[in-house]
Amino acid sequence: MVKNIKPKKKNRRLITSALPYINNVPHLGHIVGSHLPGDIFARYSRARGYETLYIGGTDENGSTSEIAAFKLNVPIEKFADKLYKEHKKIYDWFEISYDSFSRTSKKIHHETVKEFFETINKKGFIEKNKMKVFYSPTENMFLPDRYVVGECPKCGYPDASGDQCEKCTSVLDPSQLKNPKSTISGGKLEIRETEHLFLKLDSLTPKLKKWIQSNKYFREQVRNLAMGWINEGLKPRCITRDLKHGVKVPLKEFKEKVFYVWFDAPIGYVSSTKEITKDWEKFWKDEKSEVYNFLGKDNIPFHTIFWPGMVIANGEFNLPKNVVGLQYLNYEGQKFSKSKGIGVFCERLPELKLEADVWRHYLTQIIPETSDSEFRWKDFQERVNSDLIGNYANYVNRVLNFIYTKLDRKITKPASKELQEIDKNLLKKIEEKRKSIGDLMERAELRKAYAEILELSSEGNKYINDSEPWNVIKENPKRANNIFYISAFLLKNLAILFAPYLPKTSEKVWKQLNLKGSPSCSGAWEEAEKDFGKEHEINKPELIFKKIEDKEIEEYRKITSQGIDLTELFK
Repeated sequence: MVKNIKPKKKNRRLITSALPYINNVPHLGHIVGSHLPGDIFARYSRARGYETLYIGGTDENGSTSEIAAFKLNVPIEKFADKLYKEHKKIYDWFEISYDSFSRTSKKIHHETVKEFFETINKKGFIEKNKMKVFYSPTENMFLPDRYVVGECPKCGYPDASGDQCEKCTSVLDPSQLKNPKSTISGGKLEIRETEHLFLKLDSLTPKLKKWIQSNKYFREQVRNLAMGWINEGLKPRCITRDLKHGVKVPLKEFKEKVFYVWFDAPIGYVSSTKEITKDWEKFWKDEKSEVYNFLGKDNIPFHTIFWPGMVIANGEFNLPKNVVGLQYLNYEGQKFSKSKGIGVFCERLPELKLEADVWRHYLTQIIPETSDSEFRWKDFQERVNSDLIGNYANYVNRVLNFIYTKLDRKITKPASKELQEIDKNLLKKIEEKRKSIGDLMERAELRKAYAEILELSSEGNKYINDSEPWNVIKENPKRANNIFYISAFLLKNLAILFAPYLPKTSEKVWKQLNLKGSPSCSGAWEEAEKDFGKEHEINKPELIFKKIEDKEIEEYRKITSQGIDLTELFK
């Protein structure tokens, strides 16, 4: 029906989502900002036959964890154990298909960080230098970045952290903050001098610049942000901190210090890969392997400047093929705020009894790929009822119910000479859409690809409407069979195309179509080209979604706006 295309030999893909801090429980902005897009791309890559590993984990080192545990008066180890479980529970509920979801507190990670550092140090990219840092007389200690807040020197935001302004995403040194104070006591700070280790980013500038400028996959906002740093002039970057918790520096004179969390965290991608496969090096060092990073706006400088700089300095690992830097998700025109009850907080979602695919459907449509996006409840309801149910679920129901009730569950392959122009046009559209969707997915343009899949589903509904099989079957049962053989062929294609986005739903449709294997298995994409053979019998159809009513939306809004306070987790 559709000409077979020989699959190309596939490379390997290592896909990462930024490691979240465990200082709190994730909200929808975190899901849509890296975990869901990374998962969609990983599922697609597996279906296309790439040997794929999808890597994630929790970032448990650094001051964010220390501060959160300190405020709760909980040992850092107990705090990390509990929050790791909470994070993983949420990602599992969303069907995020991590091959490894690890922790930066693990021994394998600490060992990998030290090895990575020692290689960089031996190659001459580390230097010692003194720097002025904040000292708190109240706490009688030097205060690392996140223990300090103040006014951002770039945008004036009053609550910027010591290492980065969350509002304008500028990466800072604590000494740049205006009116700095301790996040612990709120007390005033002094500036004192102490010795630290620095990564010589300035000497890595030429290679970083070449990599950024030659990368054809970067989105404009990612390239512009990276080049902004390059053009401003890179300086040596401090990679150590005065903290008790973290990866200890393997140098005698710095044994009381730990590595800066943004030095050790991205190495977590490597240690997590080591943890699950002895062949980890083929994913990181083989020239046929491709690395993709998915992350939020505030992480773009670290993944286009600092982490690649570390990789270049080390000299043994592959640079990312694409850094998919996403923007922010807002809520009804406001920023997410657990304390103010503004947002959708993930730990409450199971209470709504909505399948994860319902959320994946809507969140895909608002992935902030090129600009900030908005979660709106009314929009959520409309897009679920119209696109997911009125379009796709309606097509599933129409095709399967007609075959089951009117054609005695069976469809027979039509001869080529029996195909009408309307049939040939739909088959051509299926082939063209599959190619254009594949091209978009390769560039990680996930929203556009999803829109095209929904459009293809609409074409299926239009085909049935224009063919009028309910009238045709009265006079020409053979023609009705032909219409639904082609309709079922499109439905099979849709199950495969939707699988990275709606994995559970695609499995249900696949089962109702009575097909072997899975629409998500390795190489499933090529399976889409094959028809059902001479004769095929389907299983009994079942409804896959129900419409969302206005009264339900109000209830959903009320439940999900009340996130769990961390104190509740440690009672």
